[in-house]
Amino acid sequence: MRIHKTSGSFLLLSLCIALAAALPAPQKKSKAPVKSKSATVVSPKKKSATSAASPKAAAAKPKSAAKAAPKKRRTRPVYSPWSEPTFADSTVDDDITGEDLTVRRAAVQALGPYNGAVVAVDPLTGRILTMVNQKLALQSGFQPCSTVKLPVAMAGLIEGIIERDTLLRVQGSTRLNLTEALAHSNNSFFAMLGTKLGFDRFSYYARLLGLGEKAGLNIEGEHAGLFPKELPRGTPMGMLTSFGEGIALTPLELAALLVSFSNGGTLYYLQYPRTLEEVRDFMPRVKRHLDIGRWLPDIKPGMMGAVEYGTARRANYDPSEPVLGKTGTCTENRVHLGWFGSFNAVGRNKLVVVVLLTGGRGVSGPTAAEIGGNMYKNLSREDFFAGGWKFSPLALVSTQSCCGE
Repeated sequence: MRIHKTSGSFLLLSLCIALAAALPAPQKKSKAPVKSKSATVVSPKKKSATSAASPKAAAAKPKSAAKAAPKKRRTRPVYSPWSEPTFADSTVDDDITGEDLTVRRAAVQALGPYNGAVVAVDPLTGRILTMVNQKLALQSGFQPCSTVKLPVAMAGLIEGIIERDTLLRVQGSTRLNLTEALAHSNNSFFAMLGTKLGFDRFSYYARLLGLGEKAGLNIEGEHAGLFPKELPRGTPMGMLTSFGEGIALTPLELAALLVSFSNGGTLYYLQYPRTLEEVRDFMPRVKRHLDIGRWLPDIKPGMMGAVEYGTARRANYDPSEPVLGKTGTCTENRVHLGWFGSFNAVGRNKLVVVVLLTGGRGVSGPTAAEIGGNMYKNLSREDFFAGGWKFSPLALVSTQSCCGE
């Protein structure tokens, strides 16, 4: 019986082992590897480097560090609407041989630091006494601005379109005559007058007065201005006769025109003697005689009014020594222009003075008029107009340094 029990238990145990061997082995669950605590530990040096690279750490920088290394500011180029400077040394490269140094000194001092040209002419001979900034004065011309109103006025008077006291409506109920229109440089007045004239009639008188041709006789480097053969496309007649749009005028051309206004109608060739022989042998040369004498008394009051109370009043330095003038202000190709054409009315010695300023801010006809007035004032102090002045060839031996300031 005992043996039987043992063999039965053994048989049962064997059966269980065989059954267990026949079943598939159970899969073991994989466990995530556990990082060592030592791997997450960062050394003090590495920790500071990491925190410095983070945005929060950068924001936490002390203010002293930011001041130590300021950021560079980006500079933007300053834009200027003008292509020429308002101020410059206008005497550079001038050759003053043959000039009257008294007149030149007065012109240079009056012009001061401005970028411009001054031309002074004896209206009884056509002789150029000084030409400051010769390069600018001899160029091919600039828009005449409101100085064009002078030949327009002359053309309107000769053609009988207006008389001195003719009133034209310029705005609303405002009416002006020629004297007031010239004194205040009224654009509407001369736009209407130019429209009544038409291009062909105005062109005839403008060319007769010397516009569009060289004013000088054998002056080295001189270029002629421009007067169009027909009304430029897109330019109303009123703009041409009030602002001079489409016309190029040189300081010498304006000076020659004013010479004829000053002396009663003789248009001289402007001459610029440069040597002792040329000074000694100088003789006036007439280009043409203009029959304008009867209309000059109708134009001169407007030019005098411009200096007394109008656009050129800065030129009024002494009521006992009146100056007649006309200003001009406009912009051409990013260059602001300021004109002043003038001549004096009393004294033994007469003078025509033309000032042209080029530049930007501060350039205007009134500024040019102030320069012209200062030049007359400087010469008056030298007793120039009263008869104490006399041109001397000794001026030919003087040097540039006399008039460079």
